[in-house]
Amino acid sequence: MVYKSDIEIAQSCTSKHVREIASSVGIDEKYVEYYGNDKAKIDLSLLDENAKKGKLILVTAITPTPAGEGKTTTTIGLADGLKKIGKKVVVALREPSLGPVFGVKGGAAGGGYAQVIPMEDINLHFTGDFHAISSANNLLAAVLDNHIQQGNQLNIDVRKITWKRCVDMNDRQLRFIVDGLGGKANGVPREDGFDITVASEIMAVLCLSNSLADLKKRLSNVIVGYTYDDKPVTCGQLKVVGALTALLKNALKPNLVQTLEGTPAFVHGGPFANIAHGCNSVMATRMAMQLGDYAVTEAGFGADLGAEKFLDIKCRMASLSPDAVVVVATVRALKMHGGLLKTQLSEENLTALEKGIPNLLRHVKNMRSVYKLPCVVAVNRFPTDTDNEIDFIIKKCRELGVNTVLSTVWANGGNGGIELAKEVVRLCETENKEFAFSYEDDCSIKDKINAVVTKIYGGDGVDYTKEANSQIQKLEEMGFANCPVCIAKTQYSFSDDPSKLGAPTGFNVTVRKVKISAGAGFIVVYTGDILTMPGLPKVPAAEKIDVDDNGVIHGLF
Repeated sequence: MVYKSDIEIAQSCTSKHVREIASSVGIDEKYVEYYGNDKAKIDLSLLDENAKKGKLILVTAITPTPAGEGKTTTTIGLADGLKKIGKKVVVALREPSLGPVFGVKGGAAGGGYAQVIPMEDINLHFTGDFHAISSANNLLAAVLDNHIQQGNQLNIDVRKITWKRCVDMNDRQLRFIVDGLGGKANGVPREDGFDITVASEIMAVLCLSNSLADLKKRLSNVIVGYTYDDKPVTCGQLKVVGALTALLKNALKPNLVQTLEGTPAFVHGGPFANIAHGCNSVMATRMAMQLGDYAVTEAGFGADLGAEKFLDIKCRMASLSPDAVVVVATVRALKMHGGLLKTQLSEENLTALEKGIPNLLRHVKNMRSVYKLPCVVAVNRFPTDTDNEIDFIIKKCRELGVNTVLSTVWANGGNGGIELAKEVVRLCETENKEFAFSYEDDCSIKDKINAVVTKIYGGDGVDYTKEANSQIQKLEEMGFANCPVCIAKTQYSFSDDPSKLGAPTGFNVTVRKVKISAGAGFIVVYTGDILTMPGLPKVPAAEKIDVDDNGVIHGLF
């Protein structure tokens, strides 16, 4: 059988005008700002705190492998499945980053017959949100260096500047640079560097803000560096909060698009889950809950990263409480966790599956036992999966009191998500939830980190470098002890070592350094060799992308 590529499927679909999509969930045209026929921004004044809220469904996944899990595809297919069974549903997703699009991971618009469209626009420039975030980030950097050049009234120590420039591209060459060279007229020489845009604190600030006023307040609190006497210097002190807000005011408005089956979809904001908090914007999630009886959203990478941060950071800050969790898994990925190579996955292998399935079971147990949320496992089925392998997963999950549903949304769209949709509805209507965080606000910073490592990762404890210890002490002295922690960690393992697959035990996580993101309102905890500026692979995906004489893009997955 010859399968169409994702872009071929998307381009063969006839989309509805976005006006019709907005109307289908009761959005008055006065709130709609059109970006052509298939994209729109929705004005923030639509939000009504007193409006009835729909059920919130979180889709997360097992620890990712090169075999793929299909979390975004399942999220979209579930939303289409809910629509198929007569539910009023809105899906809320993150925006893709250009870095992975042109690198190795690919886009983030779903796949097969469970996609959001227009997928080319969504994966590329879209409505310009990421450009606005990059511009705001770099304006702050430019003003900071200009302040130092023009006399340094705030007494900023150039050795203690923490604010980096950013670009939405995987460019390892920019990780560590020296700038300001060329003499007095060209700035003050100093060590500097770039983050990828999705790791910028401006991205986190935008995604966690609940209004323009809140955005301005958060921007004002952003710390860019420290003075010679070790006092923090903020964006507010540099007097550019208004200018940054002017760049971001439209980017704060959620983007409305649609699935292949015409289900309304908000695609807005996109912090990475391994180096940031990994969730779409609070504004988009709230709009989805206000407009739909069911709001389906996702969190990045595995449940130890995206779901943990969605629950412990986003839900805490936005006063959200999920009604059900879907954990996505594939037989193929679980066999990789059991030690098989990607080339060995097409044959039945219950031994490898038995070795790998503890990864799924730990994620499921965390959702149920730590966060106390109703849960279902969605097995994204591949043609090579055998009935014996599927039955094995069903049996193991049933022992934890969790149902397993087969999902074929990649091949069948919403029809392949109907059974999953029915189970999600059942969970929302019949299962009790007692949502809890993995730690409380008044814990110490180290207690919070330890709670995530021991409760969620399954580790024994935490080791700290001398630098990290001193940074934690300073943050507590500065009054930031009550902030949640955002742990920057490899996505490929529960531990901080990407080679430890499955559900490793007997390990400690090493914290290398700690940084406050005062605007976002959380503490970033760096572990392992995690980088905030990725690099390109030997053969980037960019080499396969082209545009024909008619302006049609090819090779974009």
